[in-house]
Amino acid sequence: MALYSEKVMDHFLHPRNVGVIEDADAVGEVGNAKCGDIMKMYLKIKDDIVEDVRFETFGCGSAIASSSMATEMIKGKPLSEVKNLTNKAVTEALDGLPAHKIHCSVLAEEAIHSALDDYYRRRSETEKASD
Repeated sequence: MALYSEKVMDHFLHPRNVGVIEDADAVGEVGNAKCGDIMKMYLKIKDDIVEDVRFETFGCGSAIASSSMATEMIKGKPLSEVKNLTNKAVTEALDGLPAHKIHCSVLAEEAIHSALDDYYRRRSETEKASD
């Protein structure tokens, strides 16, 4: 059996949604000092729907594949669904990851949740400013 599934290889070799959203409504960044992977997620949100999502990842192939798959899973989805994304769902969508690479899918989940936290913080500050 191959170490990586065809889906992992496809998302590593042909990652989707790579880049920066300059006027992002939310940005989340997480890193893991142990493995050196760093993920940054950018969200463009309208009417509580993720209209666009981009990522920048410094890390191994599994980290890039996890970031790519996670962005595909949340694009066009309401925030009520996005907040429930789990690393397990990302791993399953990739048809699995080696046990020692599961932390990459955890980082993808954490990066998205970090971006959501940023979005809600920004929204709260905007609402307070308009009061």
